[in-house]
Amino acid sequence: MARVDFLSPLFFLWFMKGSENHECTGLKKRNDDFLYRGFCLYFGMVTASVMMNDHEIILPEIPAMAIAMWVYREAGWIRQPSKIFIAPSITAAIGFAINQLSIAYLGKVILTLVLIMLFLRLVQSNLAPSVATGLLPLVTNASEWSFIISVFIFTLILMLGVLIFGFNKGLEQKVKIQYKCMLVFLGLNFVWIALCWLAGYPQLAVIPPILVVVYEVLQKPMYNGKMAFKQGLVLTISAMVGTLLYFAINSWILVTLLDIILMMILLRLVGIRMPAVYAFPLLPFVFPGGQVAAMLPIGALIASVFFFASLLAYKKFEMKRNGKVMQVSNDTNVPT
Repeated sequence: MARVDFLSPLFFLWFMKGSENHECTGLKKRNDDFLYRGFCLYFGMVTASVMMNDHEIILPEIPAMAIAMWVYREAGWIRQPSKIFIAPSITAAIGFAINQLSIAYLGKVILTLVLIMLFLRLVQSNLAPSVATGLLPLVTNASEWSFIISVFIFTLILMLGVLIFGFNKGLEQKVKIQYKCMLVFLGLNFVWIALCWLAGYPQLAVIPPILVVVYEVLQKPMYNGKMAFKQGLVLTISAMVGTLLYFAINSWILVTLLDIILMMILLRLVGIRMPAVYAFPLLPFVFPGGQVAAMLPIGALIASVFFFASLLAYKKFEMKRNGKVMQVSNDTNVPT
């Protein structure tokens, strides 16, 4: 791990270069700068994995976090900078520990999901990538400490980037968390896990980028069919592109470059901001066995249909229920 520890500070110094004139640059140029830094982090992670011949160093959610925090400045992700490092690191440790247990894969998934939700409830965080980092060691069957060290290093870089450039300034520190949504999230996952078990494809029970988007949507007050369609479409296409490139080109560095370019084009064409698309193309790199990776596009399609259709139905039910509650409340307040 010495080489990874040496490389990471070099990448970090490159990210932070130019912070002294950050305030005097234009908004577009600043966003472009941080987009490049996010992509450098992307390349740094894949390069370290190739050099160390260790796929457990690759964390698909890290590029998505970099884009969401440094470019899109997602308030829900950066308002508590310390948890950018703490939450994903702890959930990664939880998943890593559970993966060492001698129990069935789906049992590990269920136990990990429950513990992740309990942990996020305890620390009062709704940082969705924590779900992905917690489940990733199960997906990759992580057994080396390089996985934990990689999570520590990259989440620390992301947190320091937010703090140094002050992305969290002016944001309310207190997080409003819909704890009921955690139970809904668990319920949806349990149903999906059961379906994968019945179909005989347990490895597709966990597709981290989709679960991150699902958890995010549950915390949002509004949702509609158009957004559900776009999210499912983009995630499925990103899975297809990433998988095809992975099997067609025998160079992870070149595949990474093409993935970045094609995902930028995809988001521009569809007209949506979704950092998770940058995570999907990396999944074939970490999925155990080529057969599972080859099934990723169809798995992503079916999972997207199930989860986003379920989310849409749930959100519509909630809107109707809230409307009825509001109407009853107004009726009871009418003076007689």
